Amino acid sequence: MMRTRVLSVLGRRTKATLPELPYEYHALEPFISADIMELHHSKHHATYVNNLNVANEALQEASSKGDVTKCVQLANAIKFNGGGHVNHTIFWQNMSPNGGGEPEGALAEAITRDFGSFAAFQAKMSQATVAVQGSGWGWLGFNKEAGRLQVATCANQDPLEATTGLIPIIGIDVWEHAYYLQYKNVRPDYVNQFWNVANWEDAGSRFSAASA
Repeated sequence: MMRTRVLSVLGRRTKATLPELPYEYHALEPFISADIMELHHSKHHATYVNNLNVANEALQEASSKGDVTKCVQLANAIKFNGGGHVNHTIFWQNMSPNGGGEPEGALAEAITRDFGSFAAFQAKMSQATVAVQGSGWGWLGFNKEAGRLQVATCANQDPLEATTGLIPIIGIDVWEHAYYLQYKNVRPDYVNQFWNVANWEDAGSRFSAASA
């Protein structure tokens, strides 16, 4: 039933568009190189957007013909490319050339409450993210029902909220295209450096909205 609702909503949506970055490609150096950012944004994210639009158009056509079988067949393409679009749109905002350090205010208090300390949270999320098998994402999410923060991982481009119910606060992309040009196969180095550009202001805003 959930898949049917998602397909119905996506089928009525206007075309997705590639968001502009809130900073230049080189702005996150030396932690994430300009080459990675340009390739990641202008090629990989753009491909998710284009493929999502193609799948949505096919879904609209199939829906207009009452072709339920075709609609179901399109579910995986919409989940993968739609998830890639959703995840990356959050990811670009989750980073900032003025990032790093630690969160403040309500988010900082919630992290201490739910993990014991910021250092304990950071270690837990880093460990979980590095351990993702193959491609995927590490996330700090908010469990609205429990009123608590949780660390979670998602495979491939599975979007956090749609697949786990957790509201995304801050995420780390561990597909190889996010780091290989700079860090080769040493994923832990990339994850460790991510914290130097983590945008806690954006994460704090997401937490405030999620917990309201």
